[in-house]
Amino acid sequence: MTECSKAFPDPDKVIHERARLRILVYLSSSGTSEAGFTDIKKDLAMTSGNLSAQLGTLENSGYIAVRKAFLGKKPFTGVSLTPAGKIALERYLDEMESLLASLKAGC
Repeated sequence: MTECSKAFPDPDKVIHERARLRILVYLSSSGTSEAGFTDIKKDLAMTSGNLSAQLGTLENSGYIAVRKAFLGKKPFTGVSLTPAGKIALERYLDEMESLLASLKAGC
């Protein structure tokens, strides 16, 4: 099968949304098992409302886990990438690489 005869990828619609993709890439590349809500908000320059909505979608999809706790007397919301989220992100990135390779091949 040639590069041009391959089917075009159908990217995961949950991940394909810009804000959710940025969140997953952030979590995947953070080097820690859990990132704090306020750190994500600050580093990605997102509003609290938008970040909350996007995290809800990712959590409902099983791509992230959200943990609420108190650190001392302060509330803390921790966000971590689940194994299913890691696999889904890797699959998404592979599909995008395939699409780019097809475009570069002139398909």
